[in-house]
Amino acid sequence: MQSDPAKKTNDASLVRGANQVAQFYIPTAASLQERRPRTLKHADTFGLFDHNGDAMGALGGPEGLYHFDTRHLSFLRLTIDGAQPMLLSSTLSDDNAALNCDLTNPDLFDEEGHLRLERDLIHLRRTRFLWNCTCFERLIVRSFDDVARTVRLEIAFAADFVDLFEVRGAVRARRGTLHAPTQTTDSVTLSYTGLDGTLRSTQLRFNPPPDSLSGNSASFSLKLGPFSSRRLCMEFRCHSLPDVPYQSTTFFGSLRRSRRELQHSSRRAASVTTSNELFNEVTRRSVSDINMLLTNTPYGPYPYAGIPWFSTVFGRDALITALQTLWMDPEIARGVLQYLASRQAKSVDALSDAEPGKILHETRHGEMAALGEVPFGLYYGSVDATPLFVMLAGAYLQRTGDIETIRNLWANILAALNWISDYGDSDGDLFVEYGRRSPGGLINQGWKDSRDSIFHASGQLAPGPIALVEVQAYAYGAWQAAASICAALGDSKGAVSYASKAEKLRDAFDAQFYDSALGTYVLALDGDKQPCRVRTSNAGHALFTGIARRERVRSVVAALMDSSAFCGWGIRTVSSEAVRFNPMSYHNGSVWPHDNALIAAGMARYGHCVEAGRIFEGLFAASNYIDQRRLPELFCGFPRLRSQGPTFYPVACSPQAWAATSPLLLLQACLGLEFAPQEPAIVFDAPSLPPFLDEVILRNLAVAGASADVAVRRSRDRVVVEVLVRKGPIRIFTRS
Repeated sequence: MQSDPAKKTNDASLVRGANQVAQFYIPTAASLQERRPRTLKHADTFGLFDHNGDAMGALGGPEGLYHFDTRHLSFLRLTIDGAQPMLLSSTLSDDNAALNCDLTNPDLFDEEGHLRLERDLIHLRRTRFLWNCTCFERLIVRSFDDVARTVRLEIAFAADFVDLFEVRGAVRARRGTLHAPTQTTDSVTLSYTGLDGTLRSTQLRFNPPPDSLSGNSASFSLKLGPFSSRRLCMEFRCHSLPDVPYQSTTFFGSLRRSRRELQHSSRRAASVTTSNELFNEVTRRSVSDINMLLTNTPYGPYPYAGIPWFSTVFGRDALITALQTLWMDPEIARGVLQYLASRQAKSVDALSDAEPGKILHETRHGEMAALGEVPFGLYYGSVDATPLFVMLAGAYLQRTGDIETIRNLWANILAALNWISDYGDSDGDLFVEYGRRSPGGLINQGWKDSRDSIFHASGQLAPGPIALVEVQAYAYGAWQAAASICAALGDSKGAVSYASKAEKLRDAFDAQFYDSALGTYVLALDGDKQPCRVRTSNAGHALFTGIARRERVRSVVAALMDSSAFCGWGIRTVSSEAVRFNPMSYHNGSVWPHDNALIAAGMARYGHCVEAGRIFEGLFAASNYIDQRRLPELFCGFPRLRSQGPTFYPVACSPQAWAATSPLLLLQACLGLEFAPQEPAIVFDAPSLPPFLDEVILRNLAVAGASADVAVRRSRDRVVVEVLVRKGPIRIFTRS
């Protein structure tokens, strides 16, 4: 179809846009790495707490309890006789269901300076979890003293009801109205009416009722006999619209329901154990993180992008997360496809960068989004989510054989394909370009969406509209997926047509994007069709989708694994030889786990398993230096040094969905794990193992109603596959 000239997006404002200051930059006054907050999440509620279980967000930090993009509890502090308890330990349960903080009293003195309570005699254990818009906490106070004691516990609290974007640094000219607290004998309600007219409130309930209760604190005078204990329970419930109706429940009843929900996700998916216990901890944390980030929607499970800044629906992040977990739990992909199909754009809306067939970038529910102070209420400014949507649909069909789900989604898939042709490629040169329609929208709309992430070798920022290298790779993957879907639907004409589009794009891509002097693909073509001749990790995504011609692969892999790009922990987003290289930047020299996982999978696709294994080893080594063995959103791209860990990025989200699932894709890539639902069969295509693994056991690998448990082992210079359990008519074989 020919594009309407009205759809073109090459106005002068787009050219100037690359030089503007980023509107949604996250100011950094304090590092999340310094705080290393403990995170909890359930549905649209999440919490950030320090190691003591307190939240000091009201003092300028990000901690607090959030619900639908609003901070409902900004300050929470426990004291014993007016002093802060000393930390013993602070841990999240392995399944991320609960936070446990063990504390004790410091030396406490009377007004004359005499020691009245020696340290380490009172033990406080805080257990906290989230469920149905509510933060539940149980506090057990136990005395190890041989005499009776009376101690005063105080819980101070406050709620500022600021929008998440305010926490990130946005300054608002006006805010709504904070109301005076209301209280009963055992509860306090804090509330705020926003400029959007929505009443948001936090109800704090205490059991037993406090001895003293005000609008900002609850105090308990506890009489403890020798070696005795007392128990206090608290609930902090968030109210807003949309909301979940209040259901009165006990601490233990809610905790059981929370754990059952997490266990349901775990039982549905395949599981991994290996010969390396440290790697087992990494995979357990990965699975726990993705289960925590999953949010049940009417369309199925949907992985929210990350905590704290991105705990909401993102299109690109969820699509990549679903691709990375497809072998383990295809139900995630099904939920993502169905949710995004329900939110697919149907008309042109410049303010939200929406065009017919385009897939959602992000949705927000806070006050600033409702008022249009940020454009992300329902925002479509992502150039890659639409082809990734089609890619995931094709991959889901190939993994599951679920033709009915794909048949039901076909109208959405077709709309997405038409967007690629009509709006994505508005000038008809076969390449998908982006240029924002909204002056308040994102300047750069690929996954590297910082204002300075797309530039020329001179360092000059590229004017738009911009055709990114990885987006052309995704478009190729989309056309290929469309061809396979048409074939499955019995549309041979459509299959031939889409396969032809893929090959034409591949030819044009090779001619315009490969740069023999660089030895790799250029970062992008700018609005004047001039190449951005910079070595970046983006080029590696051409390997992931197969658009790269085989004769180019060796040099592309060599460029990616060169010491200027591969720092030892992973491949940097930008080569250290680039003018704008900065290992501490968000996109111009850092290392992103998901980026590396996609690249490694692409290398394995073309038989470069040794290089894929080096990337895998680098990220695994990095995880051994990271709290809870949790790969963050990104870390700095400084060179790896002996006996030293990676340098952390100050405001990286952790957990982050596509970072959490990166080890799972890396493992699949090394094993060459594929599925053939028509047979059904599980295939290991030239399997290899990274140096740190001698054995991998995969349980509950399911396809087409059958399943198997399989062991993959190193045997001298070979890797062998052994079937441990077979349920149903299923074949397991190896291709060498």
